[in-house]
Amino acid sequence: MDRRREQRVTAALPVRVWGIDAYDQAFTQIVSARNVSAEGALLTGMRHRIRQGEILEVQYGERKAEFRVVWVSESVDHLRAQVGIKALPSENCIWDVNLQQCCEFVGNG
Repeated sequence: MDRRREQRVTAALPVRVWGIDAYDQAFTQIVSARNVSAEGALLTGMRHRIRQGEILEVQYGERKAEFRVVWVSESVDHLRAQVGIKALPSENCIWDVNLQQCCEFVGNG
């Protein structure tokens, strides 16, 4: 059974991410946002080591928001990490998809 509190939509949305990596170096990178929800997403393809708890700025189209890193799963070669992020409470949803409608469509499909 899925323990998630929110409905998620499987997607592959290109996003720009920037922040401070595990070596205290500023970075910016284009990655893919997957499994998006109103409050979070899974980022895939991260080439920078990121610490859990860090704040990242994420931009999708013209919309931007700050997210906290809630978990990190590094690849075996340390070149392509997956990062789970959750929007800060003060931020609005940046995804321009109707998450509720997508979930209803999939549920009825």
